[in-house]
Parts: sequence; structure tokens; C-alpha cells
Amino acid sequence: MQKTSASAWVYLQSTRMETLCWLEASDMSAQLAARAVDAVAITASVVRRIDECEPALNAMYLVKRQAALDAANEASARRKYRKSRSPLDGVPITLKENIYTAGDPAPIGAAASPLTARTMNSPIADRVAEAGMVMLGKTTMPDFGMLTSGRSSIHGTTRNPWQLDRNPGGSSSGAAAAAAAGYGPLHIGTDIGGSIRLPASFCGLFGLKPSLGRVPINPPFMGRAAGPMTRTVRDAAMLMDIITKPDPSHRDFMNLPPADTAFAANLENFDLRGKRIGVFVDAGCGWSVQADVAAATWDCAQQLEIGGAIVEPMTPLITPQWLDSMCAFFEVRSANDFSAMSAEQKRSIPEFLMHWATYRASAFSGRRVMRFYNDIMAMREATIARTHAFDFVISPVAPMPAFEVENFCPGNDPEKALQHIAFTVPYNMSEQPAASINWWYSTEPQSEGLPIGVQVAGRRFDDLGVLQLCYALEQMRPAQRPWPVRIA
Repeated sequence: MQKTSASAWVYLQSTRMETLCWLEASDMSAQLAARAVDAVAITASVVRRIDECEPALNAMYLVKRQAALDAANEASARRKYRKSRSPLDGVPITLKENIYTAGDPAPIGAAASPLTARTMNSPIADRVAEAGMVMLGKTTMPDFGMLTSGRSSIHGTTRNPWQLDRNPGGSSSGAAAAAAAGYGPLHIGTDIGGSIRLPASFCGLFGLKPSLGRVPINPPFMGRAAGPMTRTVRDAAMLMDIITKPDPSHRDFMNLPPADTAFAANLENFDLRGKRIGVFVDAGCGWSVQADVAAATWDCAQQLEIGGAIVEPMTPLITPQWLDSMCAFFEVRSANDFSAMSAEQKRSIPEFLMHWATYRASAFSGRRVMRFYNDIMAMREATIARTHAFDFVISPVAPMPAFEVENFCPGNDPEKALQHIAFTVPYNMSEQPAASINWWYSTEPQSEGLPIGVQVAGRRFDDLGVLQLCYALEQMRPAQRPWPVRIA
């Protein structure tokens, strides 16, 4: 292993470098290409920021300081000799804990899991390394990634940088907290029911759940996608250009053919005029929507109409029965996993999570489980049919801003643990791309100042279109507040 140079450690300890961690990836790329800044200086600045904030945020599961500085040194050498591997060569990135990297344990947020080192990289980790990016470490997630929370039996509690008494959401909890707190510009999460978009909304970020199979992932599963969590749409597009490349090992049997166009280069090649956009703020089930959350979606719709789009109100996509069947299906799946564990492992599972998974699962017959699956397929069919008439659909991401940090879900009721995913989960099942983009901030007394996101969904496979519309919305939305630099 290449040793870190003496100058790297000077960078690491220098207070003059700390602002570099807040640069956008697009700016880092341009400055690295012009050799106006050094990859080691950028990495050192991000490591300093992590060390400054981690005792409070707890967003990182692993921080790979030495390996990151070594990688930054190598990137600097490539830049010097004009042998860069990609536009993001030398730019820092974090990966969610369940995106495997060889040699690192991946307990999936759970003390019940073994700490055995993984033997191979995920496809995403391989693409990141091939692009010359600097992998800083792994971000936290809740137990088994099953709940929208920053609480984990092995990692402890991850907090929201905007207000430390608030939850960052989940299951990409650490990725969201890291992105909002300035742990570099690029972070990758995963999403099976809202696990990128919900924490992105709670933390004021841009988060994209791509079309199923657009980003090769291992292991694949129904509805499961990996995607970028960033502070700007352009940064997410640049990252998509890297992580959507084909996996030569074919580890994702759901992988789509490669996109036929570059994402970042085509962000501005978009005309809003005449686009048909559906809008709804009532999910038809789950939690009622907070007034300022609904207002954010309607304000976004108004701006789209001013920009020349044809905006039409919609009725809800799914029914209470379909949402309940989705919840029940995942309860059964988790209960089945837990039943195979030893008594010692079961004792380490949070009581809340165990109750959620088992309080009714034992009463489900095989016939009922098949009904749950059929309802999920009905949700998929209806979502595609209802949205097909539109180029895009906008809605809230979550019914409320970030909830209390000590809770496992809004309301903290294990028998209603997934009632807040009614806006997000349909697009996992329909395999359509959907994103969260911050719009404004809560004015309600119980959540004042917390970010509020708007969800933008596109037709299946139109990941570029979702990125393009969100890039246009960045220019239209109200002025954004400064990122939470001071963590206290």
C-alpha cells in the first residue's frame, strides 16, 4: 500500500482546507482538471469535516482515512500526468453499508448479523474504483434496512444535521446525514420503498431512485434500487454516468441495457413547455399530509405551469388495501428471516422491529401471502396505468418533515410502521424512476425550519427525463437556506 505523504498529513491537519468539503462534485471536477486544487487537499478537508461532526451525527459506519488519502495521492498523480480515469477521478464518495466492499464487514445495520468481511465488491463499488473516485467509507443504516429511521442496534442513532433532535430517515440514514453535513458531495444509498427519497426529503437533498435495474446492484430484489444522494442535481447526473455502466460479471439479473445517452451532458437539453405533469397531494392511505408539505407540492406545480407545462390534478395511485398488503408482505419476509436466527441473535433485534415483523405474521396463511403479492402486482399495474398519460408526476415525498430522532418511524407505532411510504413505494413496484428535490422549509411550530421535498416521478426507463426536470426545478424553486455547517 502506498504510504500517505507528509504533505497529506499537513493537509489533514490544516484549518485552511476545511471549506473544500462543501464544493460540488462538478466544481471539484473542474478544479481538479485545471489543477487549481489537489485531490489530497479535498480528501483531507472532508476527513476533517467527518472528524468534527461524527460524535454528534453518527453518519459513518467505517471511515477509511488511510485508504482514502492513498487513493487521493494516486488520483493526484494521474491528474498530473493527464491520465484521469473519469471526470470524477479524485472526487470523494461514501457508500451505504449494504453496498459491499471487499474486506469490510456489512452487518446491514444489525447487531444480530455476523461481522464477517465481504469477499467481493458490489458492482457499484467496482465502478467507483474504476472511475478513480476516493472512497471515504461506509454510511450507517437501521437494522436490515427495513424501517425509515436512523436507529440501529449496531451503529447507534444517526441524527439529522438540520436539527439533532430529528431523524434523518432511512434506510439510507447515514448517507443523507453525511450529504447534508458536508462529508463530500457524493453519496450512494439504496431504496426498496422510499429509502433514498425519504431521507433525502428529511435532510434537504436531491435523491434519485433510478428505474429498477438501471444501476447494477447485488443482490437484486423486487423494487430494490441504488442511486445518488447529493446536494445538486448535476452532481447526481455525473454520478449516474459512472454507476450505470454495465457490470461485466452480470451480478444483477435485473440489470437494464446501458442508457443510450449521457446524463450530465444532457441535463439542459430539455424544454418544459407542453410537458404534461400530473399532481396529487393525497396518497389515499397512510398518514394525513401536513399542510406546509402539501403547499410545497402545489407551489412546485404552479411554477411548472408558469414555465409552460400542462399541469393536471390526479387522484391517489393506490388503495389502503394495497399499502397494507405491501406492509404485510415485508413483515412476513422479515419474520421468516428472524425465525432462522439463534436465540442470541433474536435478543439483539430491537423490540420495536421484532414486534413489527411478528405481531400478525404467524396468522397469515399461504393463500393470504399470495393475496399480498397479487395486491403488490395490482399496485404496479395501476401505478403504470395511472401515470402513463403524463410525462411526469409530482407529489409529496413524505406526509411530514423529519420526525423525532428517538422514533423508529413517524408516530413510533410498530403496527403502523410503514404508513408514511404511500407516496414513494408505488414507484418501487412499478420500476419507474422517482426523485426527491428540496422545495422549501416547514413553517409549522412542531417542525419549523426543517426541509420539505417534492417527489418527481417519470415514465419507466426515463431516468434522464427525471434528472432534467429536477435540474429545471432547481432554477425555479424558492431560495434555499445555507447547509447546516454548524453541528451542535
